[in-house]
Amino acid sequence: MTDGPAADPIRHTGEQAPSSGAAPMIDPFGRAVSYLRVSVTDRCDFRCVYCMAEDMTFLPKREVLTLEELDRLCSAFIEKGVKKLRLTGGEPLVRKNIMSLIRSLSRHLASGALDELTVTTNGSQLARLAQDLADCGVRRINVSLDTLDADRFKAITRWGDLGKVMEGIRAATDAGLSIKINMVALKGINEHEIVPMLEWAHAQGHDVTLIETMPLGEIDGDRTDQYLPLSLVRARLAERFTMADIPYKTGGPARYVEIRETGGRLGFITPMTHNFCESCNRVRITCTGMLYMCLGQDDSADLRAPLRASEGDELLHAAIDEAIGRKPKGHDFVIDRRTRKPAVARHMSVTGG
Repeated sequence: MTDGPAADPIRHTGEQAPSSGAAPMIDPFGRAVSYLRVSVTDRCDFRCVYCMAEDMTFLPKREVLTLEELDRLCSAFIEKGVKKLRLTGGEPLVRKNIMSLIRSLSRHLASGALDELTVTTNGSQLARLAQDLADCGVRRINVSLDTLDADRFKAITRWGDLGKVMEGIRAATDAGLSIKINMVALKGINEHEIVPMLEWAHAQGHDVTLIETMPLGEIDGDRTDQYLPLSLVRARLAERFTMADIPYKTGGPARYVEIRETGGRLGFITPMTHNFCESCNRVRITCTGMLYMCLGQDDSADLRAPLRASEGDELLHAAIDEAIGRKPKGHDFVIDRRTRKPAVARHMSVTGG
């Protein structure tokens, strides 16, 4: 059962486009902010070992932005020049009536104000929602998948069901969605599965991106035991595959290669071994309306207060401009035996992946 159009409809006052005269977002380093990632919920139906503690305490509903507020907030950023919008979580597709928000935001695709509306998901809800996403103009999704082994999948996600995720990936493929598999490389856990993942994904026509674990949030384990430098992974892969650097970009921080033997693309997201901040065009908003100008810094701006203070967007635009004026040059991530505490205390599930 999917969310019908009548469920929790989003009311808005018409098309919003950059033609309104809202100032574009240029940070202190001359980078234009054109990519917004929005966490629509901090809740998730998994408890991945590198992302959450198993006994998570989630936010009270009154602190979380309503779907109408999320729509208004996203629309304000689109008005100020955002061309790519990604919905994240937690797990975005477990948010009640999430499809009503996605349907509403799709009006910006129809108007041409927005180039791309995408979703990052764990895949658990795709079997029922993939076709709805495609019908709303979503063309590409990221699916977080760290292993193809059912037992290991259960160990990593704690609560996840690999069979359900694979069913969802098939449904997304059948709906015509392009899929990128996001795999967090974890030392001693799934590093031996990187080659099988590549071969499987490329055979299915999916891209793969490998991600280094990041020091975000207190978890039950020790990240120094999980951290696997992708420089080492790439060197190992080069012994087996012919990899050529390519200029392909999706708007995010991944650097891509093409693998001759499989014909597929492989991306590397390396916040630890290779800081990718020099070209950052992204900001993130939490489900409570906190704007983070950098994933790896604590500096933030409260957008919920100006959002709720007025029906107009003047206060909201002013708050956004002030925050973008403070966007830092980059993050300061460190993982080592001396720095056991996370660089940032908030969990990835709170900030949005």
